[in-house]
Amino acid sequence: MTRLKNGAWVLIADGEKALFLENVTDGEDPYLQVRRIEEQDNPKDIDQSANRPGRMQEGRPGNASSGPRSAFQDTDWHQLAKDRFADDLADILYRQAHRGEFKHLVIVAAPKVLGELRKSLHKEVEDKIIGEIPKTLTNHSVDEIETLVKGELAA
Repeated sequence: MTRLKNGAWVLIADGEKALFLENVTDGEDPYLQVRRIEEQDNPKDIDQSANRPGRMQEGRPGNASSGPRSAFQDTDWHQLAKDRFADDLADILYRQAHRGEFKHLVIVAAPKVLGELRKSLHKEVEDKIIGEIPKTLTNHSVDEIETLVKGELAA
């Protein structure tokens, strides 16, 4: 059974907001204090993208005017920003781990964000992970987060 150790960090993240918390007690009765908050402004995709996706004429070589027209896949700028945010969080964690700011880490993130984070984490950070919880808790109070994390790690 993994316990939330004294001094362990808990990262609570979704694609737009992250809370860096530190447990200042033990795993029996965790008390998390906010160390840092990161947020990004990420408007809906429709507010960030072009009016219409580009179109391409399909046809035989040398005769581009014949054949059906199809649309290019439009870039999902909103999702791209979320992925970049996960990369930014991985960089922050690396810098903090390299400075010795934490020895143990629990990551609580939306499943998709957790997947993106895993791709970007440095080995130095990976070695400190004592638990991962695929949940979105960014809009929960710190008291609720303490209870949920304690329950998940005890399971």
